[in-house]
Amino acid sequence: MARISLLSLPLAAPPKGIASRWPQLGQRLLPWLLPLTLFALWWLASRNHWMSEQILPTPALVWSSAVELAGGELWSHLAISLQRLFWGLLAGVSAGAILGAFLGFSARAERLVFPTFSALAQVPTLAWIPLFMVFFGIGETLKLVVLVKAIVVPVTLHTLVGVRDAQPNLREAARALRLPGHLLIRRLILPAALPAFMAGVRLALGAGWTSLLAVELLASSEGIGYLMVWARQLFMLDIVFVCIVVIGVLGVVMDRGIGWLDRKWVHWPHPATAQIRRGPRYEGWQRLQPWLLPLLLLALWQAATQQGWVDPNILVSPWTVLQTTLAGALDGSLTTALGKSLGRALGGLLLGGSLGFAVGLWLGLSRRSERLFGPTLSALRQIAIFAWVPLLTAWFGLGELAKWVFIALAAFFPLFIATQRSVLNLSPQLREAAQVLRLNLWQRLRRLVLPGAASGIFAGLRLSLIYAWMGTLGAEYFMPSNGGIGSLMIGAQQLLRMDLIMSGMLLVGLTGATLNLLGQRLETRATRWRHA
Repeated sequence: MARISLLSLPLAAPPKGIASRWPQLGQRLLPWLLPLTLFALWWLASRNHWMSEQILPTPALVWSSAVELAGGELWSHLAISLQRLFWGLLAGVSAGAILGAFLGFSARAERLVFPTFSALAQVPTLAWIPLFMVFFGIGETLKLVVLVKAIVVPVTLHTLVGVRDAQPNLREAARALRLPGHLLIRRLILPAALPAFMAGVRLALGAGWTSLLAVELLASSEGIGYLMVWARQLFMLDIVFVCIVVIGVLGVVMDRGIGWLDRKWVHWPHPATAQIRRGPRYEGWQRLQPWLLPLLLLALWQAATQQGWVDPNILVSPWTVLQTTLAGALDGSLTTALGKSLGRALGGLLLGGSLGFAVGLWLGLSRRSERLFGPTLSALRQIAIFAWVPLLTAWFGLGELAKWVFIALAAFFPLFIATQRSVLNLSPQLREAAQVLRLNLWQRLRRLVLPGAASGIFAGLRLSLIYAWMGTLGAEYFMPSNGGIGSLMIGAQQLLRMDLIMSGMLLVGLTGATLNLLGQRLETRATRWRHA
């Protein structure tokens, strides 16, 4: 009998259930690999004293601070911030819904009011803060006004779109059935407008939360933002870390909560309506109607200052603002400050946008990389951008490096998200075509992936450009050194130079509108072949 070698015997296969469980377990553990690695590096750095404890507190210290703050102080500050957010949402969403519905119902009202509203909306909420600080002080009224300004714009725009663009076939059916007004609103207008309205509320919640943190960092003695500033001034970065985690968790909870409400309330099929379409062309008298409201407001403003209806130290005349703007342009003070801000915005866009595009492209092409890095980046995205200010100023100081890092962080996520989603949503047929043609990675990118995702990528680039500009203002507010239009406006607020504040707002609004227009033109030109 021939000897049977043990090596020739087949190995016993593991039970089928265990074999199928291992890949699933690996897929579940993969998203935790990056955060656990970062935590291990943090623990090693603190244990081996690679960095000072004042710069990088130990995990044990952060945990003990979290436990101590959870005893009461954290919740009191957080409750104040959430209360402010609640009242701001209540007032801003109500005002935005009413105004948007009014403009959506009436084409004449849209013609008269919307151009002025849109022009004022071009001025970012951050640029209004110095003016509001002079008007309302630094008390609770300031926080409410800033929140309402941040919230009312997206709610108004999306409600206007939803009400105005209700399906024409349904409108014809309503007219044929002669529905009374209350049934028309209940059965047609509300179901048609609710999807767009909920999209506006979702954007407004993020904008309001971010704006609240910004104003609490600048001018507050209570709230989660004030707690972070206080801890930063005392170099207690362990408390800053705790606040950042709390803000991130709240961001996730609020985003998931509004998403749940959206799915629960809007359960019927509906078309995507998320942008203001170009209106019809007007002729004759209609061309002049959009100018009536701004001219009326300017006349009232000039009359109020000339007649002494308001304190001239609080509100200067539009003529004075124009004179200050021209003088600042001629002597170079305003143009130099604006040039520095634009340089920072474009530099931060180049840094953060390039990184966002590269990471988004990488995660879009590699499912394994997306599983590994995507959840961590998604969690970081939920942290409001201004929550990073105390940490960045502690690590990088108040100079140019800190500003560039902050602006790059603001520009990173819009382009990253747009690129990743655009690449992930490409047609599977493109992948099959690449396999059939045996294209290498560079050929796939150049001929299939980038052309197919170009529309979404350039839309993300336009958003990154806007966020970089807003991030520049925030960086110059919180790191007021080396000039810039934001630093100039904060300095003017401290000196009660209302003419200079309004001149800065005018330039910020015009620059933001110009950058948005350039982004739209670039997007249209780069993707014109898709619409041929």
